[in-house]
Amino acid sequence: MKLAKQILVVEDDPTSLEAVAGYFEVEGYRVVRARDAEEMERELKRHVIDLVVLDIRLPGKDGLTLLRELRAHSDVPVIVVSARTEDVDHIVALEIGADDYLDKPINLRELLVRTKNILRRIAVPTMPNQQEIEVEEFNGWVLDRAARSLTTSTGDDVHLTRGEFDLLSFMAQRPGRVLQRDQLLDCLAGREWQPFDRTIDVLIGRLRNKIEPDPKSPTIIITAHGVGYVFMGKANVTP
Repeated sequence: MKLAKQILVVEDDPTSLEAVAGYFEVEGYRVVRARDAEEMERELKRHVIDLVVLDIRLPGKDGLTLLRELRAHSDVPVIVVSARTEDVDHIVALEIGADDYLDKPINLRELLVRTKNILRRIAVPTMPNQQEIEVEEFNGWVLDRAARSLTTSTGDDVHLTRGEFDLLSFMAQRPGRVLQRDQLLDCLAGREWQPFDRTIDVLIGRLRNKIEPDPKSPTIIITAHGVGYVFMGKANVTP
């Protein structure tokens, strides 16, 4: 029998914690509860967690600090929730490595849909496709879709989040083409994207910091102003 996915809900407000946790349990998920940083860190060590729902405002360490620390050693999916609705909070959370962001008060049905989308996406293995090149080499980088890895030509691994890897993989398959933001959004989690969502711009910025010789003057991922982005990677030259 396949075990239900296990979700860690981190929320200091008892009413909100039980509302979210109880909703997931009714939907068939196993739920672990945590009210602060100490409990979250303890539960992550005790359980195999498939996804974290993380509130920003927590006593002691806040949610963004916890997310930053978590990303240093784990790629577990994280949906950040917050009563702070400023764009900067959304952008910072995504830059740190959040997979999604929801404003409070939470629509529990929407939270469930986004959770299912993320879990479904990471559960589907990369399957060989006759029209898809498994290994892409460009500008000294080696992108391996089967292994979901990005390495230098000397084999040094560069960590990419799921969103970064999926976006880079999608663009590398379409070199020289102007890709609109809507097209790039569609290649990610399959969620209902909100108008003016800056997720793509954030991910592009993070990718540039990791793969461009000079992120301020990019030569691999070029901006098509007012439209989207173009992948201009050049094939590696074998000595």
